[in-house]
Amino acid sequence: MADSRTAVLALDCAEPTELAQFYAELLGGRVRPTDDPDRIEVVGQDGSLMAFQRDHGFAPPSWPRPEDSQQAHLLVYVDPGEVDAAEREAVSLGATPVDASNIGGPRESRLLADPAGHSFLLLARKPEPAAEGPFG
Repeated sequence: MADSRTAVLALDCAEPTELAQFYAELLGGRVRPTDDPDRIEVVGQDGSLMAFQRDHGFAPPSWPRPEDSQQAHLLVYVDPGEVDAAEREAVSLGATPVDASNIGGPRESRLLADPAGHSFLLLARKPEPAAEGPFG
């Protein structure tokens, strides 16, 4: 394959600019406009890329209802020992905790929903060296 290709997670939402700003702040990245007024991107510190696409008929996903359960979610790796702080920051940015079934004691992960209702998981993981990529 001669050309380079990159997979990008795109989230449908009603307000792509606002959701992109949420993820840019959560991930320490930057918002990058595109030529399409209904799509905006976030470039992470490590060069990762997400896109946010306006859906004029957007309805937030519901979880854990089986009839229209989550179809995808985002994993946000957090340094071990920093999960509590990352959760507080996410909530201060507009996230909503989704799973409060085990709130007694330390946990390695936290399930939250972004302001548009997409679920994401804060997951404790030791950092790995960043690989050189097309956005680095």
